[in-house]
Amino acid sequence: MISRTRFYAVTAALLAAMPATTLPAQAADSIDLVGLWKAKRWFGPEARGPLLIARTGSGYTADMMGFTIPVRASGGELTFALPDGTGSFRGKAQAGGAIRGFWFPAGTISATPVTLSPDGPGRWSGEVVPLDDEQTFWLRVTRRPDGTLAALLRNLERDYGGLLGIRGVVRSGDSIGLVGGRDPRDSVVVTGSIDPARQVITLVFPNRGGSYDFRRDDDALSAYYPRGRRPGRYVYRVPPRLDDGWATASPEEVGIDRAALERAVQRVAELSVDSINAPQVHAVLVARRGKLVLEEYFHGDHRARLHNERSGSKSVSATLVGAAMLAGAPIRLSTPVYQVMSGGAFPPGLEPRKRAMTLEHLLSMSSGYFCDDSNENAPGREDGMWDQQETEPDFYRFTLPLPMAYAPGERAIYCSINPNLALGMLGRATGESPYYLFDRLVAAPMGIRHYAWTTDRAGNPYGGGGMALTARDFMKFGQLMLDGGSWKGRRILGRDFVERASSPLVKINGRRPYGLAWWAEDQPYRGRTTRAFAALGNGGQIVMVFPELELVIATNGGSYGSRGWRYQGGVLIPDLILPAVR
Repeated sequence: MISRTRFYAVTAALLAAMPATTLPAQAADSIDLVGLWKAKRWFGPEARGPLLIARTGSGYTADMMGFTIPVRASGGELTFALPDGTGSFRGKAQAGGAIRGFWFPAGTISATPVTLSPDGPGRWSGEVVPLDDEQTFWLRVTRRPDGTLAALLRNLERDYGGLLGIRGVVRSGDSIGLVGGRDPRDSVVVTGSIDPARQVITLVFPNRGGSYDFRRDDDALSAYYPRGRRPGRYVYRVPPRLDDGWATASPEEVGIDRAALERAVQRVAELSVDSINAPQVHAVLVARRGKLVLEEYFHGDHRARLHNERSGSKSVSATLVGAAMLAGAPIRLSTPVYQVMSGGAFPPGLEPRKRAMTLEHLLSMSSGYFCDDSNENAPGREDGMWDQQETEPDFYRFTLPLPMAYAPGERAIYCSINPNLALGMLGRATGESPYYLFDRLVAAPMGIRHYAWTTDRAGNPYGGGGMALTARDFMKFGQLMLDGGSWKGRRILGRDFVERASSPLVKINGRRPYGLAWWAEDQPYRGRTTRAFAALGNGGQIVMVFPELELVIATNGGSYGSRGWRYQGGVLIPDLILPAVR
């Protein structure tokens, strides 16, 4: 807690950094900051909506956003870009007559699938639905016993308040500052202004799109809370059966205690929101014996919303690699990385450690690269790679020249460039973009129709994290692994790949067991332990598989910059859900 002495010191610093107030003191004081405030901005993409492609003589044209654009046909691929630079399309004709492709909005780093269905002779039509770029903030201000103002900043999409470490508010006239920081010493980390006439607080977040206007959020069902300000008693309901492949059942049908599930959901609905580290649970799903038993959402999340799975999508990348291998791709876990990435022959003079690096080393994080996502001095760490997109937009070209720190297989260190380069190997070995491979070999047979794939600025899909999926689709990857590589009777992965991917092959940083982009850790269950493996992503993105129990549990969360992510894996799953399974 900020002391009164420190409060005045920070206020003095704020006054020195801010322009003098232009409002009379009485007017500036007419707005009481105490309460809950909300701001939301939408940043696009604006290019969206109906898309029509038509055959015109020997060529094609596209009609979208009021433009008629020539379509380039080359190598079986149809491509075009809007003339105002707001987006581009890549697609291929499919068996059955449809065109399946991807939309790449300008200025963003995500691609979404597009299906164009036959719409008359030589015509195909469909809808472009890009991933919305939105930012939602809540500012909760309370008064401390000494009269100073405490603050809590929550950001639904990125947990920016947790990253900033906001703890308090200072004001002078119509100027305002949010106090906090990752350092224990308090400082003003966000500045803004107050408009008493409009009852608006404006705060500026340079790294989140600029200024945001906050207005009071007095809605009792505000998404700031898991299930509203005063959640009622939760009553279980069987999830609806949709056309996405999930069968559904009641808890009793699959040997799960209904009352225990209700207590678990009630606990989540009543979670405190009074701390920066309070858990932010967005979704909880449970499936047993292949049937979806529980599907609940919180903080305004819902089943149609694409959720960023962060590093949980590393396991999706591994699934694609395994699916391509089963489909006959000329690549194996033992395939040398640099031989494939160099077109079939090792580059001359390549050092022995890089010659020894294989696809399995990439998927098990044991490549030997000097890369550690938690080490700011590591040249291959993920944040550094993203920071250099202006100078090197292609992540594969960024990775290959990196120095080595160990021999491949000698040590496993968590670094996201590894599974990303595995996708690069897949694309080079097959001569087909991983976008199309995933859509054809994984998404289509598993009924995954809408998703968003993070890309680098060269247009390559990023295999290290950030894929956006619905919670029901994210959970399918756990069920696929539980069923030995089959989804609804259709084989997608080989059983040997599933076994190896889910086994403890290495220990990340010498501690946590890891397979091929799946964490392999046993879990406590009824006084003993049971085998488990999981896809894990920052913020509470989890798909955890329990083979002995025929059980899959999935969660989504938003604790990206705070410690609340520990709740799902440390309390919700082991203490509340597992005891309900008979």
